[in-house]
Amino acid sequence: MASLLKELKISEMNKGASTGSKWYASTGTKIVSYSPVDGKPIASVTYCDRKAYETIMQTAQAAFVEWRTWPAPKRGEIVRQIGNELRKNKATLGKLVSYEMGKSLQEGMGEVQEMIDICDFALGLSRQLYGLTMHSERPGHRMYEQYHPLGITGIISAFNFPVAVWSWNCMIALVCGDVCVWKPSEKVPLSAIACQHIIAKVFKENKVPEGVSSIIIGGAEIGQWLTSDERVPLISATGSTRMGKAVGAAVAARLGRSILELGGNNAIIISKEADLDIAIVGSLFGAVGTAGQRCTTTRRLIIHEDVYETFKRKLVHAYKQLKIGNPLKEENHVGPLIDKDAVNGYLNALAEVKKEGGKMVVQGGVLTGKGFESGCYVRPCIAEVTPDMEIVKKETFAPILYLIKYKKIEEAIAIQNGVPQGLSSAIFTLNLREAERFLSVAGSDCGIANINIGTSGAEIGGAFGGEKETGGGRESGSDAWKAYMRRQTNTINYSDQLPLAQGIKFTV
Repeated sequence: MASLLKELKISEMNKGASTGSKWYASTGTKIVSYSPVDGKPIASVTYCDRKAYETIMQTAQAAFVEWRTWPAPKRGEIVRQIGNELRKNKATLGKLVSYEMGKSLQEGMGEVQEMIDICDFALGLSRQLYGLTMHSERPGHRMYEQYHPLGITGIISAFNFPVAVWSWNCMIALVCGDVCVWKPSEKVPLSAIACQHIIAKVFKENKVPEGVSSIIIGGAEIGQWLTSDERVPLISATGSTRMGKAVGAAVAARLGRSILELGGNNAIIISKEADLDIAIVGSLFGAVGTAGQRCTTTRRLIIHEDVYETFKRKLVHAYKQLKIGNPLKEENHVGPLIDKDAVNGYLNALAEVKKEGGKMVVQGGVLTGKGFESGCYVRPCIAEVTPDMEIVKKETFAPILYLIKYKKIEEAIAIQNGVPQGLSSAIFTLNLREAERFLSVAGSDCGIANINIGTSGAEIGGAFGGEKETGGGRESGSDAWKAYMRRQTNTINYSDQLPLAQGIKFTV
């Protein structure tokens, strides 16, 4: 991995904060980033301390004063160039993401492609930050709405997508005229540092103000500094529901804004009228992709009783074909969990399934021996359960799939909706009525609802996010950009009179 770090020009790992081209020394804790692939240390990183944090924030404030005055299409041009740099570095950065986080090489490459895609989207968006014009009730008046930049956008990202979720937020925020301060997961700091070096090159070549996109490395304490900082009008945080509740409360206490992308407990309904062959593919990737460590991972399969045994048999056969091992080898489907804590969470969930009376269809367990020395590799497993079990209502960030039987579509939708989370959902059916019912107001209560595709693998063109304990925020495509800007209503009087609204008369 030393050659990867060198190729990405990662040379400032001993410093925990950067405003772009400048890195700041820190007296913070020094940590080592270990790869879950082989358990080996990759490099050490120093956490940002309070002094460096203050430097970052002051520099970001100053940068915003200038950056907001750049025309939006010019800001979009900077983002376009970032996309080009990511294209040049896709193979190397994708490999680093895969090695540091543990996802398959294809998924690592796919994550960098998401970054490239959002740059393309943001480039087009830079010429489409539209307001509205409306008719005034007063003669000789014109009314319209426009959007202005907010200021500093604080971005807190999770380990499972070390770089993509940052880019969803950052590239949109940049074209909106905001500046960004990013706190990446302390479990995957090197991928973030690599991104900082990539964008610093673009910024330097274009004389972008220092501080337009900054990074602060550290743990929960640094996240608390960011969320409680009144200089940061918007916090976008991705992580657990527990973390999101703390962030949301801290930001709301100072009347700031937050975009929260939290837990998912996603289900696929398998209708008796489904194409079972494509349903198997969608269910399998949804359940084991990223070793079950996606917020959109398929955790529940709700299967019609008429096809239950047939589909279960096909699924068990498909699980037997899975190859588990080093994710840098393209023939492997499943890599490791992020760390030993995640493994313990997996084992605790399996114990709870058995305690509540669940039946294991495909057995789980921790893998040992050659190639599994890190202790982070586990078997993707399947359990037959009932929807009322408490463990089924919880999100376990691991490849555990629950099978539930249903009779009628209304029952299936109720089961789908009967969990605290509301991120992604899907149904496989060739029945038009079932499909439309699933998408209706009486259907899925999730932020994402799909027909004949799985729960994971969202495209950047659509707004991404969920409801209930998932947080309610939206990132990436559609009109999600509005969250990064402040709306202003303007009225212009071009007459020689001063009529008041609502017909009020005021004379002196």
